[in-house]
Amino acid sequence: MTESVYKFIEMVGTSKTGWEDAVVNAVETASKSVRDTRVAEVKDLDVKIEGGKVVLYRAVVRLSFKYKPGAE
Repeated sequence: MTESVYKFIEMVGTSKTGWEDAVVNAVETASKSVRDTRVAEVKDLDVKIEGGKVVLYRAVVRLSFKYKPGAE
């Protein structure tokens, strides 16, 4: 049985419509350049406010992927 090692990175996704879309943007963008993404954990949610209104949703996402030495 081969054992696996996983590495973590953090991404910040943004959206004008909501946190769910912000998370999706972070995961899908990371998946374009990081192979074998496995799990995403939402670490933090916040919003940008202008003129008393929410104008941007932000999500800090911690992603894990299978680590392969020499593949970075």
